[in-house]
Amino acid sequence: MLEELKTFVAVVEYKNFTKASERVNLSQPSVSVHIKNLERHFDTQLIIRSVKQKNITITEKGHLLYRRAKEMIVLLETTEKEMHHLSSTIKGMLKIGATYTIGECILPHFLKQFCEQYPDIEIEVVIDNTARVRQKVQALQLDIGLIEGLGYMGDFEQVYFLEDELVIMTPKEAAIGQQPFDKESLQHQRWVTREEGSGLREYLDMFLAHNQIIPQTKLVLGSNYAIKESVKNGLGIAMVSEYIAKEAACMEEVNVIKIDEAYKRSFSYILPRELATSKVTQVFREALDEFNA
Repeated sequence: MLEELKTFVAVVEYKNFTKASERVNLSQPSVSVHIKNLERHFDTQLIIRSVKQKNITITEKGHLLYRRAKEMIVLLETTEKEMHHLSSTIKGMLKIGATYTIGECILPHFLKQFCEQYPDIEIEVVIDNTARVRQKVQALQLDIGLIEGLGYMGDFEQVYFLEDELVIMTPKEAAIGQQPFDKESLQHQRWVTREEGSGLREYLDMFLAHNQIIPQTKLVLGSNYAIKESVKNGLGIAMVSEYIAKEAACMEEVNVIKIDEAYKRSFSYILPRELATSKVTQVFREALDEFNA
């Protein structure tokens, strides 16, 4: 049944029998037979096929089997590696999801150290906002997610690995950056920020609400670099990670204001709860636990 499960996982991920057959190196009729065998074994419909539209829909029970199949395949692969002990070299593929601040400012430095220690691990990094990284980890499209949002995430195993401080970044020539810090000066400013679902946006909204600060407008941008460049060019002010502001401040492109009540947050990594992790994922999380930026 293992081969049928691997075929089913490919069909769910590609949502296309032709692409799935190429992935598992089988003919398309063989893929169809594997799916029918599973449906007969579990006595349920796993996939709804639309002949006219030439697409497929995964049923609720199909999604359940997909998740369990992924777990079984990971567990089997992990067990095989542990049983054989053919080499002390750790090899494999690792899919990492990271939010923009972590992916752009923290992860490159960390991966330099990690790849030197584990040169045979293939790594794929997906950079997205907190909400979408969570979704992809939950859907098992990623092995591990590095996020910066607020609060405890009960659907995942969550571990904090690094502390960050948020600061206010202002244009170099703006009066607000030249004077002693006063929260009243933040009233009726244009705030440059990220979209809903990002960790930075979550913290900014909390900061504005807590201090009863009313923005004049908000300029929403899709990356930290775009925010930095917008502030640099006088389009507004922004609340950002100190990791984002540090380089721009050193190059005297912007001014940085420390908030009197230190707004600190912890970066964390998340994994699916109660899911056996591969050896590759395990060594990656162990390296994160020891990491100092």
